Amino acid sequence: MSQENSSSAIGSRPSDPAADFPRRTTDGSSATGAASASTSSIKQARIEQNAAIIQMSLDVSISTKNQPLTLLLKTAIAGINDQLKPEFGENAIEAASASGQDNSAAGTAGRIVSLSTGFFEAYKAQHPDESADEALTNFMATIRKGFETGYGEAQKILQGLGVLQGDLASDIEKTYSLVTAGYADFEAAQRQLIKDAAAPAESPAPTASGS
Repeated sequence: MSQENSSSAIGSRPSDPAADFPRRTTDGSSATGAASASTSSIKQARIEQNAAIIQMSLDVSISTKNQPLTLLLKTAIAGINDQLKPEFGENAIEAASASGQDNSAAGTAGRIVSLSTGFFEAYKAQHPDESADEALTNFMATIRKGFETGYGEAQKILQGLGVLQGDLASDIEKTYSLVTAGYADFEAAQRQLIKDAAAPAESPAPTASGS
């Protein structure tokens, strides 16, 4: 599959809401199978695109240990962008260039967490009908799902290239753990802020009146 065709497949989405539902042909058969095949093709196209990118990088410098973590950053952001697209449009999060940045597991995880959680206030503004707790729960589910998707794609690509082993495998797993912990810390901090905001203000202590 060519890169041009891959990009076209990834960007194509049905404009008609009814397109999300299975259509029936004249003989009564469902088009669900075709829709599933299309979704699978889109995912495969993205995997192939990312594989081509990382392969070129590895061809230039196969000894660059942290290069695959750059791939993980890109696929994670792409996965999160897919989840945020209904709310914020295409490529809501723009991943900064990795050049000159900390591409260690900690650095990569830190950027994934900060870039994705940075959309929480905008997400709340888009859902004024939800309570603060509901908005936080739904937002965290959204970015976690996006990250899991991107992480899974990065793993498949690196496994296919035969480089997901040794220190690299450890770094990828460490990045995953750090992102998971970062999301948990962010959510806990936000829950506390919500709790504090809901607590009644303490009345000032009464002062003794002079006689």
